[in-house]
Amino acid sequence: MAQTHPNISEIPPVIRQLDDAAINRIAAGEVVERPASAVKELVENAIDAGATRIAIDIADGGKTLIRVTDDGCGISAQDLPLALSRHATSKIDGSDLLNIHTFGFRGEALPSLGAVGRLTITSRVPGADAAQIHVAGGKMEAVKPAALRTGTVVELRDLFFATPARLKFMRTDRAEAQAIGDTVKRLAMAEPAITFSLRDVSGGGEGRVTFRADRENGDLFDALHARLARVIGREFAENALQIDATREGIRLYGYAALPTYSRGAAVAQYLFVNGRPVRDKMLIGALRAAYFDFLSRDRHPAAALFIDCDPTLVDVNVHPAKSEVRFRDPGVARGLIVSALRHALAEAGHRASTTVANATLGAMRLEPAQPAPARVYQMDRPSLAARQVAYQAQAPGFAELSRDYSGSVVDPAPVAPVAMEEPAPQDLPLGAARGQVHENYIIAQTADGMVIVDQHAAHERLVYEKLKTQMAENGVAAQALLIPEIVELSEGDCARLMAVADDLSRLGLTLEPFGGGAIAVRETPAILGEVDARAMILDILDELADQGESQTVQARIEAILSRVACHGSVRSGRRMRAEEMNALLREMEATSHSGQCNHGRPTYVELKLSDIERLFGRS
Repeated sequence: MAQTHPNISEIPPVIRQLDDAAINRIAAGEVVERPASAVKELVENAIDAGATRIAIDIADGGKTLIRVTDDGCGISAQDLPLALSRHATSKIDGSDLLNIHTFGFRGEALPSLGAVGRLTITSRVPGADAAQIHVAGGKMEAVKPAALRTGTVVELRDLFFATPARLKFMRTDRAEAQAIGDTVKRLAMAEPAITFSLRDVSGGGEGRVTFRADRENGDLFDALHARLARVIGREFAENALQIDATREGIRLYGYAALPTYSRGAAVAQYLFVNGRPVRDKMLIGALRAAYFDFLSRDRHPAAALFIDCDPTLVDVNVHPAKSEVRFRDPGVARGLIVSALRHALAEAGHRASTTVANATLGAMRLEPAQPAPARVYQMDRPSLAARQVAYQAQAPGFAELSRDYSGSVVDPAPVAPVAMEEPAPQDLPLGAARGQVHENYIIAQTADGMVIVDQHAAHERLVYEKLKTQMAENGVAAQALLIPEIVELSEGDCARLMAVADDLSRLGLTLEPFGGGAIAVRETPAILGEVDARAMILDILDELADQGESQTVQARIEAILSRVACHGSVRSGRRMRAEEMNALLREMEATSHSGQCNHGRPTYVELKLSDIERLFGRS
């Protein structure tokens, strides 16, 4: 007995033209995924209108109320019905879809919102009276007079009431409110000259302000730095490197954090193209590649990077929500990000993030025994000469302990207890070695504090950088296989692999086509020893498919160099002489990336004297 296919009807299908309400509801599924998407579209419209102040009010995670108020140019009464028509926009004339200078241009947001919610727009243009229009579930009412001083107020209530099935896919009010906050913060980073405020009015009343960023003044980098400090946090701003580079008409600017200021997830990565927040796989991969040699796989860099270019060099019309972009030459954009970030990290030298010192001080602080500690009375701070005399008097007692617990460094020249001139602070960022504790940590004195160095981690990084420099100068030695290994692949995989064959050859992996979809592996990197060529090729293909590039071979080579550096560096438990410790400090100062070990952990901690004194109640 023949079975009827469930998707085939006995009645021939009829092609129908959908009405505008159905079309707008379908479009809403693409443009308005959740309340945060609606906030994004409305705030971007306010920015395009030239607003200098934008206020967002939400209730119940944006499900019952989203209100966006701006002081922009407004919409005239006769244009209000047209603004709610599909594919109606003031941003472009339709003649050139590549030369786009605004956030919005598709003309889909307002009609889509009006099709799935209750949308009210109140607006006023200079020199005219305010007007208001209301649309609910796609049914538009007539324009009527309203009261408004300036700008536009867009109020969206009961989002998805016309498509109740979508409400089942909404998350909790708290999660949706958090998503809205993230969206507003990204837009605030892109526009430091605009004041943003986000208020949660759930339950009625004035509500509470969950985010506010006032307009920032100053030049581009000063305003951006201040806005990032407010949005991401002051710790990020203190530990971020300024980025400014240009290549072939594309400019990259912004701030990227030091490797020691890394995160456990990719939650602090903000990328913008011509001011538009994007989540582009190629750009994220370039950011990861720039930090590839400085972070372990479970750590993620933090950065806020802006790419500015001619709009004709990038296509923003590849996704309804405009969250993805396509560059005409993606290799230029990717190479610019990688080279600019690596150059900035190299110029940072031995610098490590201040959060390392803050975490150290936090670990050293003890909870007070009483809620209100007694007042601390102390004498004035003694002079340098008096302190040196006191240290000399104490030296014999500590010398006995040092034989068992430390390799203390004592100045050979005695200091006479006479009046001395205050010497100028030594111009040494990492100071002068004063001792070694537990045969692993070097204690150095700086002009205004002290530095604790992990001797093994620091020397490991120094050796690793030397090995990388030697490899870059001499190239990667290749080991020819006595019998080439043939790997059978599909024709598509073979073509994808041969497209990067030259890059792999520079790393010592030589591939040749072998007919059909097969390739021949003729040489492998000698430093890797005996390798499973087929498994390596498959790993490279997986990485190419996922990220558009492969760092498998480079990662394995650098892992070997890292292990060589680890075994060839100063071991923990070895006592070091004063000249050895000072030589290590000077080499750290002269070597890029010496502030973190091969896995992104800090190699030293710097504590300011004022912080140390606060620990002992002397401040």
